[in-house]
Parts: sequence; C-alpha cells; structure tokens
Amino acid sequence: MTSTADKRQAFRRLHERGCFVIPNPWDAGTARYLAHLGFSALATTSGGAAFSMGLPDGSVPLSRMLTHIAEVVAATELPVSADFENGHADEPEGVAENVRKCVDAGVAGLSIEDFSGKGSDPLYSMAQGAERVRAARQAIDQSGGGVLLTARAEGFLRGHPNLDEIIGRLSAYSDAGADCLFAPGITEPDHIRAVVAAVAPKPVNVLMSTASQITLPELAALGVRRISLGSALARAAWGGFASAAKRLAEGRFDGLEQAMSGAELQNAFRAYRGKGVPG
Repeated sequence: MTSTADKRQAFRRLHERGCFVIPNPWDAGTARYLAHLGFSALATTSGGAAFSMGLPDGSVPLSRMLTHIAEVVAATELPVSADFENGHADEPEGVAENVRKCVDAGVAGLSIEDFSGKGSDPLYSMAQGAERVRAARQAIDQSGGGVLLTARAEGFLRGHPNLDEIIGRLSAYSDAGADCLFAPGITEPDHIRAVVAAVAPKPVNVLMSTASQITLPELAALGVRRISLGSALARAAWGGFASAAKRLAEGRFDGLEQAMSGAELQNAFRAYRGKGVPG
C-alpha cells in the first residue's frame, strides 16, 4: 500500500516537468475507473460532488465535503488533490483551521480560491486573497505533510475577466506561498502564455471544462504543467443520464444505447474486491 508521504512526493514530482492531465472523479467508483485507465493523479470536484448529493455547487457543508474527500483518497493508490473551494471560511484563521482538517484527510494537494460566494462582491480583495493563501501555506507547513498548495484566481469565472488583475492576483498568491497557480476560465493561448510567464518557474494549471479543439501537446507548448477538468466529467455523465432518463419518461428505451456493459465495469473494479472506502 502506497503511503500518504509517498503519494505527496509523487504528486510534487509530477509538477516538476512535462504536462499531465489530472481528471476529476466525484465518487469512489469514478476515482477507481480513472485509476484503471492509467492516470497519474486525481483531483476532487466540488461541483461534481455537490451534484451527486443533489445540491448546487458551493453548498456542501465542510464536514460532508471532508468525508467525501477522504472517500476519494481512500478509493485508490493515486495522489489526490482536493478542490477545497474557498477553504470553507472567509478569514485567514478559519482557512488555516480547515486546511489542517483537509490535510488530515490524506490529500496530496489542495486548492484555495478567491471566490467569496457573495453576490455583490464575488471576489476577496487581492490583499485578503493573499492572506488566505498565506494562512493555508502556514497550516500545511505546520502539519509537516508536504501537501502541494494551488491558489486559484477566479475572476474569469466570476464576471471580472481582467487579465492584468488575474496576473497580479496570481503573482501575489505565488509570493504568499502557493506552489501552483490556477486561473480557471482562461482559454486563449495568449492569455495562457502570459500567465505562465508571469508566475514562472512555478507550474500553472489550466481548466478544460468544455469540448475544445486544443490538444495536450499544444497546451504543453504554451508552458502549461497541469490540466484539470473540474466538473466536466461529472456533467458529461449527467448528460448521458439525463438524456436516457428523459427518453424513459417518454416510454422509450433507446437512450440506453451508450450504457457500458456490466462486464466491463466488473472487470475494471475486480482488483478492488474486498477493498471498501470509509463509511
């Protein structure tokens, strides 16, 4: 069995060179299937987890999210990074306390975003965002766990698509101790290239949440180190489910054409026979 320390070291090594995809499962089964396909690391998705619980993204209580994160961590031998949203707290002290709990769940990495969740003021100020990242950094360092910290600048997703501000925020978060930088919503090659240059030599994560013609080698050529999908895989699964369910409601069964065979799933999960996840 791979130790937590070994997972954390392996996860850090992935960020040292090259470019890798870190897909986002939303439960133990999807985590194990992605491991079966040969991916090197996984990341949780707050949206995918929330949808599986019948909740909107951003509304899962801390205790329930920590349980979910621990279940994904326990499901495979792969390193897992946690989408830890805004740290489930506004003030740096609360972020630090909750980050320690996330570290205790066995994660190899975690991300902290600067989205406040407040409709009138959706982003923390740059200064407060940096203080929150610094608090997360200190909590990780005090744990001695070697967890990789990713800082997210959410402007492009939250109605503030100002590239200069995004770069300023990511630079401040880098100075505050983030190991990896992430601005979800940035898709233009020139924007990606500018972000990579601004925070170099630290690695940059890019989100691919919709169908795109851009390829992994092209993103690598732009200097991207890590590619995540957020809730995209969960939404793809929901798309297939919803299409089949709507046809079923109409008395039709042709929506089951794309269903995987039970035999294929049995084969994918056979190696985990008798290996449960925390209840």
